[in-house]
Amino acid sequence: MNVPGAAAPSSSRCVDVFIACVEAMNRQVLLRKRSGSDKEFFFQDWMQERLKEVVGDHYSDVGRNGYPDFVLSDSAEGYELKGLSLPGRPTIDSNSRFPQAMHRGRQIYYVFGRYPQTSDLSLGLSDLLICHASFINATAADPKNKSFLGYGSYGDLMVRDRKMYVFPLPFYTASGTVGNRTLILPDYSPVDDRLECVGELVRREVERLLVGYTFDFRSNTLTPEFTTNPQAGREHRFRAYRLAGQSGEAVTLTDSREVLEEALEAGDEV
Repeated sequence: MNVPGAAAPSSSRCVDVFIACVEAMNRQVLLRKRSGSDKEFFFQDWMQERLKEVVGDHYSDVGRNGYPDFVLSDSAEGYELKGLSLPGRPTIDSNSRFPQAMHRGRQIYYVFGRYPQTSDLSLGLSDLLICHASFINATAADPKNKSFLGYGSYGDLMVRDRKMYVFPLPFYTASGTVGNRTLILPDYSPVDDRLECVGELVRREVERLLVGYTFDFRSNTLTPEFTTNPQAGREHRFRAYRLAGQSGEAVTLTDSREVLEEALEAGDEV
């Protein structure tokens, strides 16, 4: 699989990071909330400790509004974290951030950690999934937020086109990952015998690409604009891995559009 603008990583640390996470879960290393109102930072704190175990101080915290959340200085890769409580939606919001396989020359990996919804200050992870961002989206483009002035009775209101991307959680597009600890990588990625392959997944590009949209304030309608995808049907191949000896369920691909459609039918906010 070749991602536009991406090269096969020669010295990725993602396998080490994944193994550090799994071993911490095996040791029952808990997530610890900073306070009773902490809904965000405790998963980041837990993950930061795993990065320290792997690379020491050779990483940076990009900050609250940065992307991805952490970048490594000894390897061209970054990690975007998504901590989620259970039970939850089969979809996830990505506020203004378009999932990208590459960002500023770095391979991007998404880390999904789920935990029970509880008021306890300490809690354990229920499952974990780390995947290369190209499993979510292989497009290299990164649309920017735009704005214009002139709306309203006096023409002094600004309209900001701030995008919200919603995509199916890989737990639901990759069957067999719920309740497990799984790593999904492009098939070109180097791995070693600490991991065991538990599935081969193929995603194919769609016939049409969305290239724009218009919004009519009078009718309150949003109209998408499509063009033919010159790479329609192109295959992007991945492998799913688990720690050797902890293989669990085989991982297979499900229809990602069905996940979104079922969420809409169930009345979930997507």
